[in-house]
Amino acid sequence: ANTYANILKTLRVFYRDYLGREEIIEGFKFPARPFKAIIIPSKEDIQAFYQWLKKPLARALFLIYSTTGLRRKEVLNLRIGDIDFEKRMIIPRGNSSRTKKTWITFYNEEAEKALKKYLCSFQGLNKEERLFPVTEIYFRKRYKAFERERGIKISPQILREWFAYEMGRLGIPDRYVDAFCGRVPRSVLARHYTD
Repeated sequence: ANTYANILKTLRVFYRDYLGREEIIEGFKFPARPFKAIIIPSKEDIQAFYQWLKKPLARALFLIYSTTGLRRKEVLNLRIGDIDFEKRMIIPRGNSSRTKKTWITFYNEEAEKALKKYLCSFQGLNKEERLFPVTEIYFRKRYKAFERERGIKISPQILREWFAYEMGRLGIPDRYVDAFCGRVPRSVLARHYTD
């Protein structure tokens, strides 16, 4: 249903915006999308997965996913120059779309230690070098193996949801959580800061 709806949306934009043929899209019927609840793992499950990971790269990657709220591709496309190590701040330069904006986020002290341990193996830090020179398969193999072994599902998307949940639990206002997760256009935050 989700795939079908996405195809219809694409066709709607094509016929309406590019061909100017709105009469064609009047008959489009969008399917009802089934609600699928996301089960957010407990803090203990998250910690168990972290302890289960052994390599410094996997641990650093996990902590960046779980402490920043960034999307899977945003993390994998990070360059070393996107990180302000002094402020523990990340400004991803990912490709933004109308609905997915990259803005700014931060990582915690635990992620900082894991990053330092991981980066100590680098021969000099080139700002244009990818922070994590792996594909998404690298992390997927690990979380699928953990799920088979322990029955706990953890993925980059689930870690992103967990991040948002934890921020809410800690009392961080929604507008900031949305900004960290790249859900708010920069102009909205710029207006907020000037008010």
